[in-house]
Amino acid sequence: MFRIDVVEEDGKATMMKIAGRLGAECAEEVRQQVVRCGDPHRLAVDLSEVTFIQNSGEEVLAWLGNIGARFIADGFYSLAFCERLHLPILKGNGSRRR
Repeated sequence: MFRIDVVEEDGKATMMKIAGRLGAECAEEVRQQVVRCGDPHRLAVDLSEVTFIQNSGEEVLAWLGNIGARFIADGFYSLAFCERLHLPILKGNGSRRR
């Protein structure tokens, strides 16, 4: 199972919530959604409900980090991936890293 929800908040920021298994097909969908969103520096990616990440998922997360997205990681699994890939974690989102 995979789900992606994108919500733009008053033209200021875009929240992308990813849930489920992030594999090859899903990684491509994430890329397409990001291209539609516009400015990646305004993008917050919530990984709190991600249950599994394949290599292609890691690659798309690293790409998101490189283009300026920031991450929300409330669970151990998502937080471990963010830390391992050196992804910027938003402060005050419930994660242990501040």
